[in-house]
Amino acid sequence: MTDLAARQCKPYPKGTPALNLEQATELLREIPGWSINSGSSAISREFRFKDFHQTMAFVNALAWIAHQTDHHPDLEVGYNRCNVTFSTHSIGGLSDNDFICAARINSLGEL
Repeated sequence: MTDLAARQCKPYPKGTPALNLEQATELLREIPGWSINSGSSAISREFRFKDFHQTMAFVNALAWIAHQTDHHPDLEVGYNRCNVTFSTHSIGGLSDNDFICAARINSLGEL
């Protein structure tokens, strides 16, 4: 688990400035496999699995992380894949919370 994954999510009220591209790029280095979208407003990663059972086990573990952090991604789920996208909707862009959750999700593969 990285230091980022050990941090706690916090609420960001409307009007809080989103991370700029430089800040987001710095945090991106701590979450291998993730990328920033062209508008710098979201990060995403596609996870691949052997079968539907493994995909759903991942989605359930991810849901537990989202519930614990109270920070929820957008998901696209298929038979052997799951695309995860994080953005902090209250501020209309990226916050530390997106990177914290991405780091925790990456740690699922370390179990």
